Amino acid sequence: MAEIKVERSHDQHLLEPKEDTSSSYTRRSLAGNRPRLASLDIFRGLTVALMILVDDAGGDWPMIAHAPWNGCNLADFVMPFFLFIVGVSIALSLKRISNKFEACKKVGFRTCKLLFWGLLLQGGFSHAPDELTYGVDVTMMRFCGILQRIALSYLVVALVEIFTKDSHEENLSTGRFSIFKSYYWHWIVAASVLVIYLATLYGTYVPDWEFVVYDKDSVLYGKILSVSCGVRGKLNPPCNAVGYVDRQVLGINHMYHHPAWRRSKACTDDSPYEGAIRQDAPSWCRAPFEPEGILSSISAILSTIIGVHFGHIILHLKGHSARLKHWISTGLVLLALGLTLHFTHLMPLNKQLYSFSYICVTSGAAALVFSSLYSLVDILEWKHMFLPLKWIGMNAMLVYVMGAEGILAAFFNGWYYRHPHNTLINWIREHVFIRVWHSRRVGVLMYVIFAEILFWGLVTGVFHRFKIYWKL
Repeated sequence: MAEIKVERSHDQHLLEPKEDTSSSYTRRSLAGNRPRLASLDIFRGLTVALMILVDDAGGDWPMIAHAPWNGCNLADFVMPFFLFIVGVSIALSLKRISNKFEACKKVGFRTCKLLFWGLLLQGGFSHAPDELTYGVDVTMMRFCGILQRIALSYLVVALVEIFTKDSHEENLSTGRFSIFKSYYWHWIVAASVLVIYLATLYGTYVPDWEFVVYDKDSVLYGKILSVSCGVRGKLNPPCNAVGYVDRQVLGINHMYHHPAWRRSKACTDDSPYEGAIRQDAPSWCRAPFEPEGILSSISAILSTIIGVHFGHIILHLKGHSARLKHWISTGLVLLALGLTLHFTHLMPLNKQLYSFSYICVTSGAAALVFSSLYSLVDILEWKHMFLPLKWIGMNAMLVYVMGAEGILAAFFNGWYYRHPHNTLINWIREHVFIRVWHSRRVGVLMYVIFAEILFWGLVTGVFHRFKIYWKL
């Protein structure tokens, strides 16, 4: 279980309590003996804020919501940013390991807690914030989700870090590629992951398949629809290997029933907005698809490995300029590689498939954002302007559960006047924001920024003041 703890800790809870005074990039944590990287907290807070923004305003602003299929919108950067941050945190938290067994036990326990919260929040049990009910038919329970994907990446990469620790040199040579040579096991794992992903993606034969329509609002409810494939190596919505693996392993009923592809032009006349599926739309428009599925989650491990590499740079390169030079050059190379793959049509950017080009572009973007925050916060010390994001980042699990997953909003929606729609939250959104701006789109955007993101920044600031953190 996640726990509310009155303590002063960071992801470095696996570190031995030995002070690190060799580098000027750190600030002392609130505990006084463990270093914190302020820019990492802020980056985590920024990513949680982006998640709230795209989830709650994306319906009115489709250009920031997930791309229906190929492409990369603002929402598509959230998951890779989380995985990148997890990777950096792994490198810092496992900087020193006094006992490998204890470290593995803590990693395993944290993984189980992530899986539990993922199933509870995204498996279908919670109907927050709009429906005042809970419960799920276990035959239709969704097995995958955001926290489950993070759990898998965290488990694999943390174990690699733990069991290869003895092969790392404490002080690297000055060679340009010495950091890669020292952590060669990480890159062997990364190469293996990439080979498995690409071989499965392009080598798996995808036969015809069928599904039952469970959308009660559809005239086809209860009917069995078929999808014609019989192909190999296709990356289109109905016939890709990512969906095939999930259908075979998870079962089609345990996949996500509202995939982003329903906003594509092939499915609705309202594209890129959500809308009714056209009568003549292809059958796959009504089918489930798991955006956090098995094969795509294996591919997502690469994002975390790249993050670990950036954490290793912090540990082994002591100068700000040396770190930034390496980070920025790596980020630009990743961006160039990913965009080249996309625009040459070798492999499109695709979050649903978690394609290699998508990994490169989003990891490159994460590198540049992290470098910018590091420069502004840890070098120039412009900390105060980012305080709300820092507070959110230090209590990210609290904001994710209560804010991004709508648990607090569901609580307030439970107190309504005569009709379930007449709630305090709906009244504030309608009268304080939408009517003031005379525009639903602008009003919703302002509501999300000020009544949700800024609100949680202030709440976590109060929690920070009293040293209360929700820690997995």
